[in-house]
Amino acid sequence: MNTFSIAIHGGAGTLVKGMMTTELEKQYKAALKEALDKGYSVLESGGTSVDAVEKAVVVLEDSHLFNAGKGAVFTADETHEMDASIMNGKNLNAGAVSLISGIKNPISLAYQVMEKSEHVFLAGKGAMQFAKMNNFAIEPASYFYDDFRHKQWLEIKDTDSFQLDHTKKKDSKFGTVGAVACDADGNIAAATSTGGMTNKRFGRIGDSPVIGAGNYADNKTCAISCTGSGEFFIRGVVAYDVACLIEHKEMSLLEAANEVIHKRILEIGGDGGLIAVDAKGNIAMPFNTEGMYRATKSSNGKEEISIYK
Repeated sequence: MNTFSIAIHGGAGTLVKGMMTTELEKQYKAALKEALDKGYSVLESGGTSVDAVEKAVVVLEDSHLFNAGKGAVFTADETHEMDASIMNGKNLNAGAVSLISGIKNPISLAYQVMEKSEHVFLAGKGAMQFAKMNNFAIEPASYFYDDFRHKQWLEIKDTDSFQLDHTKKKDSKFGTVGAVACDADGNIAAATSTGGMTNKRFGRIGDSPVIGAGNYADNKTCAISCTGSGEFFIRGVVAYDVACLIEHKEMSLLEAANEVIHKRILEIGGDGGLIAVDAKGNIAMPFNTEGMYRATKSSNGKEEISIYK
């Protein structure tokens, strides 16, 4: 039987060590462990990688600690606009949603786009219409209200500033969430979900819902979920770039992931990290920021939950 494994992330760039209390660190690690165990239990019981990544990301979306779902940041209009994508490496099926509001678990909506529509990417009003047709409940704005997030927004509201969650400008650092997994059959999948940038305007969309940029999966190469400065990850087509290096330069998963995160993305001015898995269950989790909320568990007995380098 194939080695099965899962990796998750809760964003690159973290609370600087001075801001991170022991209690808060415990909360983060507990949330990461819960998501990791949820996804791993799917794999352990013979489930598919695509179900495992969805279940893991749902747990992270349900936590106010991460910038996705419940913990999504505020836009310039004091609303929430969320993005998510999921991809199945077995058949290259994918689903993505962007600019959605009131949906508790955007990743589950992306999953339904993949399974129940002829399309890959739905946005805004159309995505919300699709959600209603598929019986997704619309949560009140109060569900997404978080005091810390609101303070983050108040600091920069009515300005032209916007804030990436892991930006160096502020100590308010959080980010995207994601998961990648390889199941016992050697099929891989990736899922990514985010609330985007604090104070974002003009319907800004980052890399998270963009297949090939923030999320990608192909059994022949790897499954990737990214976190970082979205504009740069889109320009660098980061997730697909890692897959290309494996396919065309015959790099290992670790070599390809390191090349993109420690060299290519830095060369164009971006920062962040990614989690990756291949069809043999190998995991890579490089990042070029101070930290990345991350965790991994494998059927070969390895388990790791980390924040800093």
